[in-house]
Amino acid sequence: MEAIKNLWFEGNRIYVKTTENRLLSRPLEAYPELQEATAEQRSNYSLEDEGMAVRWEAIDVDMHISSFYESSEPNTENEVAAMFHRFPWLNVSEVARYLNINKSLLARYIYGISKPSASRLQEIREAFHFFGRELQSA
Repeated sequence: MEAIKNLWFEGNRIYVKTTENRLLSRPLEAYPELQEATAEQRSNYSLEDEGMAVRWEAIDVDMHISSFYESSEPNTENEVAAMFHRFPWLNVSEVARYLNINKSLLARYIYGISKPSASRLQEIREAFHFFGRELQSA
């Protein structure tokens, strides 16, 4: 079974070389904790589950090799991405906190890596409506 043999960061991407000598990469923008991490924090990782996963203990991030097999680039042609594109001043971390979800999960929705359920999408819509009402009343 293919596993992660080596991992590094270059530019705004994370790269892995697998035990089958395949080179895989993903954009860091889809993983806010890694994008915001220092070089020292990024380099402090451990391979887990016989190379099937990576763990960054200091920033509480886990990544499975399967995330590198997903579509090669994020697909921002989705409703959640459109909402954040329309209101770029909104802070993803704060919106995630309001929704009581992890900011990495919200980033995966924005970048099309994960698709929110119908009920989660409705929660996100309602949050934006709430923000709009709050701004109107200010």
